[in-house]
Amino acid sequence: MIDLRTPAELDRMREAGRLMAELLNACCDLARPGVTTGEIDAFCRARLKTLGDGTATSGSLGYMGYPAALCVSVNEEVIHGIPGGRVLQHGDLVSLDVCGAYHGFVGDNTRTVAVGGPDALTPDARRLLRTTRRALEEAVAAIRPGKRLGDISHLIERLVAEGGCTVVKEYTGHGVGRRLHEDPPVPNYGKAGRGPILHEGMTLAIEPMVNLGKAAIRVLDDGWTVVTQDGLPAAHFEYTVAVLKDGAEILTPWFERDPWTADWMAG
Repeated sequence: MIDLRTPAELDRMREAGRLMAELLNACCDLARPGVTTGEIDAFCRARLKTLGDGTATSGSLGYMGYPAALCVSVNEEVIHGIPGGRVLQHGDLVSLDVCGAYHGFVGDNTRTVAVGGPDALTPDARRLLRTTRRALEEAVAAIRPGKRLGDISHLIERLVAEGGCTVVKEYTGHGVGRRLHEDPPVPNYGKAGRGPILHEGMTLAIEPMVNLGKAAIRVLDDGWTVVTQDGLPAAHFEYTVAVLKDGAEILTPWFERDPWTADWMAG
């Protein structure tokens, strides 16, 4: 069952989304050489306790047994990386996935950042980031009531292929609202003209998960961390969006402080 949000509920989701976007950007600012992923988690936990009137949740902590407040996935780690003692190095790609509920509604968002800045990346890593970001931005721009969800999924897959990368198929985006994961699933691949019809009031997490090399993945022995089988890096970008009459509204506007936003297609 796919829930449609009322205008009042959308306002609450905007509030939750902006708070989570601000928190994500603050966590991304910490992704510097010499910082451990566990230090970013400690910061995230502390900040969640101070949001608004204190009704924000503890992020990912405890969700299905997950042991941290956010996911920090480095290089070949695609998603669900558990923060700990790993020290970030110049040139690392780091995906930070921050979510949390505020006044009963969830904001969910992810950015992949370069430790040391864009100049620290290889040309292939830059291509991976451009490809993944382009897939997210153009997918969101294509959302309209009356379209099929498969139209959006197909577009993501096509854009990723055009960038010479591959989509992860075992994990998908999803509906989001009162709960972190709701209907419908939002695959990053598929056939145009298939799937549920998009309606005004739907709220979705659009999140391309993209590998530089082959699509094959595996889960580490910790039961959470998903890595590429070939050891090549991955990237992950995510917005929570609302389907409105004239298109999609980004409810987690982390792009407002992303230094690459103005030229995310640049070489």
